[in-house]
Amino acid sequence: MYAGMSQNSLKAKIYDNARISEEEALQLFSWDLADLGRAADFRRRTVIPEDHAGFILDRIINFTNVCEAACRFCAYHARAGQVKPYRLSLDEICRCAGELADAGGTQVMLQGGLHPEFRLETYIEMLEAVKSRFPDLYLHCFSPAELVHMAGKSGKSVDAVVCALRTAGLNSVPGASDLLVPRIRQQVSPRKLNTDQWCEVMRTLSRQGLKSSATMTYGMGETPAERIEHLRVVREIQDETGIIRAFIPWSFSPARTRMAHIAPASGTDYLKIVAISRIFLDNVEHLQAGWLTEGLKLAQLALAMGADDMGGVLMEEVVVKATGIDRSTHMQQFVELIRNAGRVPVQRDSEYRILRRL
Repeated sequence: MYAGMSQNSLKAKIYDNARISEEEALQLFSWDLADLGRAADFRRRTVIPEDHAGFILDRIINFTNVCEAACRFCAYHARAGQVKPYRLSLDEICRCAGELADAGGTQVMLQGGLHPEFRLETYIEMLEAVKSRFPDLYLHCFSPAELVHMAGKSGKSVDAVVCALRTAGLNSVPGASDLLVPRIRQQVSPRKLNTDQWCEVMRTLSRQGLKSSATMTYGMGETPAERIEHLRVVREIQDETGIIRAFIPWSFSPARTRMAHIAPASGTDYLKIVAISRIFLDNVEHLQAGWLTEGLKLAQLALAMGADDMGGVLMEEVVVKATGIDRSTHMQQFVELIRNAGRVPVQRDSEYRILRRL
């Protein structure tokens, strides 16, 4: 039925809700943006028939920027020279969490660098401090790289680390993925976990009963085929584990990093990535629009390209800000933006359950 795979044949395959191959996904980069958007929005509606778009009230608490990884694409770690080295105390972390709770927020994201002096107990103390004072806050914390770091520094398995963190109050783990392409990882983040280790962390989370997400940082010198390779890894690990609640692509912000010579990706690049991700990742329910890196207007357009969620109305963000991008928003702005996109705004929780329609 799909022999030859002309654009019309591929379009028929997409509208039949059939799984497309990596080679077919690569063809989508050459499609007209409007055609691609319509196909992606069709796929979105088959997964999420309701015409709503969600968001969550949350806060990222970056507890340290001291990091052994010293990735070339990061302007926030202490060695990058943009931000002085620091470490938040438990009281400072809880003060930030309390401000979120007072504002009606529901999710805390504890994140930090790969600190050479931190052990598993350090992270457990953070979780227990926040959970004991704010038991209703959902702790969506750390990253696969941090979990591998904890295991190495503590002489324990990743399974043992995740089990201990879950006991201390961890609810889920952001699946920060960067780009799951060995060639790119070796160039930009050789000291962080590799692709196989990322996959194994996701398997570990599955064994321990925790959910996750997956991200994609593109625009770091990769080819279109390598972008699809990243999506393939995500789709396969989701086939295996089913723990990925959402996929979040965003473009690399080169300013003030050691890769400042790279030209930033365009808005068209972003919208195509969103649409292709929705079509290819047929086993991931939610796709977030990355307003923080792309801006609110482009994120709004992403809602017509397969995205169904705006992510978090962040109380604070410092990592992207270190590259010179300083964007902020508030709930009413999200509500208006979603309505102007022809969608129904809904506030959700960390498990994508609707708390209220707005």
